[in-house]
Amino acid sequence: MDHATDAIGDAGRYDRQSRLPGFGATCQARLGAAHAMVIGCGALGCAAIDLLARAGVGRLTVIDRDLVESSNLQRQSLYSEADAQQGAPKAEAAARRVALINSGVRAEALVEDVTPENVERLIVPHPRPGVLVDCTDNFQTRYLLNDAAVKHGVPVAYGAAVGWAGMVASFERSGGACLRCVFPEPPAEVAGQSCDVAGVFGPVAAMVGAMQAAEAVRMLAAPAGVAGFGGALWTIDAQLGRWQRVALPEPDAACPACRQDGARAHEWLSGARWTREGVVCARLSGGRGAVRVMPGQAGASAVTIDLGALASRLGAHGRFALRGQGRGAVMTGRLAGGAWEGLDVTVFGDGRAVIAGTTDLSVARSLYARLIGV
Repeated sequence: MDHATDAIGDAGRYDRQSRLPGFGATCQARLGAAHAMVIGCGALGCAAIDLLARAGVGRLTVIDRDLVESSNLQRQSLYSEADAQQGAPKAEAAARRVALINSGVRAEALVEDVTPENVERLIVPHPRPGVLVDCTDNFQTRYLLNDAAVKHGVPVAYGAAVGWAGMVASFERSGGACLRCVFPEPPAEVAGQSCDVAGVFGPVAAMVGAMQAAEAVRMLAAPAGVAGFGGALWTIDAQLGRWQRVALPEPDAACPACRQDGARAHEWLSGARWTREGVVCARLSGGRGAVRVMPGQAGASAVTIDLGALASRLGAHGRFALRGQGRGAVMTGRLAGGAWEGLDVTVFGDGRAVIAGTTDLSVARSLYARLIGV
């Protein structure tokens, strides 16, 4: 397609963007030929995906493991009440929305939990993305993406938001620092860090996602004379009404992830520091807590599960329904009777499960082994 025009032949679609100093038709053409990968389709991801699609990025890959629910609608702007009622996979709902926003953009949805086993498969087989937009909601996935991005030379537009605060930075690997140079270790798990405990102010998430989109467009289109937000970590505190710019440090010569002496240790990518199970952001079941349980062992071959057969088998334990098909298929239901009364179970086609209504790992593992058994 001629990226000077849109899918319905309107030459004016990108007119206001192309008029920007340093941008022009050449940069617009670069965007039309570019590929951006957005990991995480929550509040940050929704804002970034929306703006990247409207800007005319030719290919978007959107990745998320979760389903839309009503508590998302306060801030996740791509989703509707119908998406929440259906429990639609976020990645698929986001891709459908992109098709309505700009039919000239090729949007691919991947309903995946990004792990050491699949992160390189997700990134490498595509025309390699020109940028990873990190909109994830947990530190271990952020460090995993940093490892993969450093290894494969892909720049990252990084963002985070919780409560009234947010931050954004770009890690471009053109001799600059990576995430682990700036934050050598993930912060200690402290109560109040998650959106479920501290809440999240929707406008802050939208601002952070917009800044991530701005950085992604800058890296993909390379407009002349545009410095963007690179070289700094920007923070916003909407409660105090304050922005702060902190210059990024020089690359850490001892950084395990990006050091230049050949002795790199990608500890999250290798799985050495990856936790496969654990309490997750309690988005499901009214915020009662949830545990993610993974099939098999780290490094095991990919698992495929017949969700239709599983739903039928679990009919004796509660009401279960199957939604979607192929990679986007999801089985959901609530257990009735017995020790697991009232627990909500969500199982994905790769055998991954979220047990909502408990934060006890032993309870979740026992349920998984007894009822799912992958």
